[in-house]
Amino acid sequence: MDDLRDKYVSLIAAASDESTLEDLRVQAVGKKGEISLQMRQLGKMSPEERQTAGPMLNALRDEINSALAAKKTALGDAALDERLRGEWLDVTLPGRQRPAGTIHPISQVTDEVTAILADLGFAVAEGPQIESDWYNFDALNIPGHHPARAEMDTFYTHRAEGDDRPPHVLRTHTSPVQIRHMEAHGAPCRIICPGRVYRADYDQTHTPMFNQVEGLAIDKDISMANLKWTLEEFFSVFFGTEVKTRFRASHFPFTEPSAEVDIQCRWENGSVKVGEGDDWLEVLGSGMVHPKVLQAGGIDPAEWQGFAFGMGIDRMAMLKYGIPDLRAFFDSDLRWLRHYGFASLDQPNLATGF
Repeated sequence: MDDLRDKYVSLIAAASDESTLEDLRVQAVGKKGEISLQMRQLGKMSPEERQTAGPMLNALRDEINSALAAKKTALGDAALDERLRGEWLDVTLPGRQRPAGTIHPISQVTDEVTAILADLGFAVAEGPQIESDWYNFDALNIPGHHPARAEMDTFYTHRAEGDDRPPHVLRTHTSPVQIRHMEAHGAPCRIICPGRVYRADYDQTHTPMFNQVEGLAIDKDISMANLKWTLEEFFSVFFGTEVKTRFRASHFPFTEPSAEVDIQCRWENGSVKVGEGDDWLEVLGSGMVHPKVLQAGGIDPAEWQGFAFGMGIDRMAMLKYGIPDLRAFFDSDLRWLRHYGFASLDQPNLATGF
């Protein structure tokens, strides 16, 4: 046993890496290791011999295991020391700056509009962007000869030859969401419908796809006065200053009476200042919901009435943040987004405000 001890203690002390150390462990105390084989011989000894040899073999095995563990720790410490000598890090250096993205102005303004109108009691409703002809036009009292139903204004989907059903359309407004909500929930209701809409138009202030938000409020005592108050409260909070509105008579198939809404503004060096001056700028269309639209949504117009309004989110972003060209919203130009984008903490919520 003394020979085994001296042999393996010296070999373990001379081991230079963990793989050599593992080989020595197997040779010494593995299932077929020399010390393990010696312990198997205990059964062939007399009781007196076992009383002497047994404790000695156990002590030898424990000593070898301790030597293996100590050497493994020493090799690990030596490897760490070598890494520390070869590598260095100045912990006083500032951290590496990672590029941070920005919030798109459309996302920012959508959240602002939603937060303000939610504070006025409006819930958010959503619907599909590909709509049936009925939801997009017929249910909204838009007749078949209306210009909006022409292919020069609306994107129609393809129907297979022989399929006589009216083609689906890319929704031209979010008003179909109002019909779907009335069908599902009835009256009273107070909702806004933000989302993408599509029209065949493209210039500095129009794009084939843009973002819109519409509002709908239905109850038994709602009037145009409630509509005017809601819009003035919204604009005042959105632009951060008191904003007066002007209603001009207009015509929309889905509202009666209908009105275009202008906001007070002043033009200065080609830019607009909202809430001051003697000029007016048209921003949205509105009116009292047409009785036929209420009927299409399953609501009795003899008992209920309400108002509706719709505005372009992109245009509101242009007005508030001084963005001159609508087409740039969809150019994917990182320079533009870094200039007009918002940090995540600029998002409107209960902590940051509007």
